[in-house]
Formats: sequence, C-alpha cells, structure tokens
Amino acid sequence: QVQVVESGGGLVQPGGSLKLSCAASGSTLDYYAIGWFRQAPGKEREGVSCISSGDGVIYYADSVKGRFTISRDNAKNTVYLQMNSLKPEDTAVYYCAAPVICSAYGSYAIYDNWGQGTQVTVST
Repeated sequence: QVQVVESGGGLVQPGGSLKLSCAASGSTLDYYAIGWFRQAPGKEREGVSCISSGDGVIYYADSVKGRFTISRDNAKNTVYLQMNSLKPEDTAVYYCAAPVICSAYGSYAIYDNWGQGTQVTVST
C-alpha cells in the first residue's frame, strides 16, 4: 500500500498563497488517482481536489475552484496543491490520499488511512 506524507502548510494572510506537497513511498503514484482533503475544526473531512492517473480527470470543490490547482510529477512521485487567493475559511488540516476514486463530481478516499496532514492557517 502506498504511503503518503503531506508538507507545505503554514500561516498565511488572506489573499496569500501556499503550495502543498504529497510525497509517496512504497509504490509509484503513476497508477493511482490522488486526492486532497481538508478538515476544519468541528467539521467533517471534505474532498478538495483530485487528479486521476491517466484519463485526465481533475476535480475541484466549488469552494476552491479557480483558486487551487492540483498537479502531479510522476518522476518525483509527488502530487502538489497550489493554493492561491487563500481565505480564512480555507483554514484546515490538509490531507492527501492514494488511491482515491476521482470523478468530475468528487474525490472519495478508498481506505480510511490518513496521515498527519499539514496545517494551513489563513489569518491576519
């Protein structure tokens, strides 16, 4: 089973940017759809974005569409989430997961196996 580690979170002011990384070990990411999820305090985990392994499917939640960009570098076995124009409501712990079911309608984790995530805080 592929293991993933998230990094790149931090404290940023509203309107700022962060780039999250999801580095994999144990298996190559080439064959997996990868998803980013987030969980804010007191809220359920939600799917933010996902990218398929080969058929070009990319999904963004409506709340991040136009501001976040997911990409993958198979050579580095890493998936990224570029987050621009950040808002206070983007504050959450961000997790990546592999494999996921990635469709035009959502990102769904297959295994309930989550890492530590990376904290993103958007605040003045």
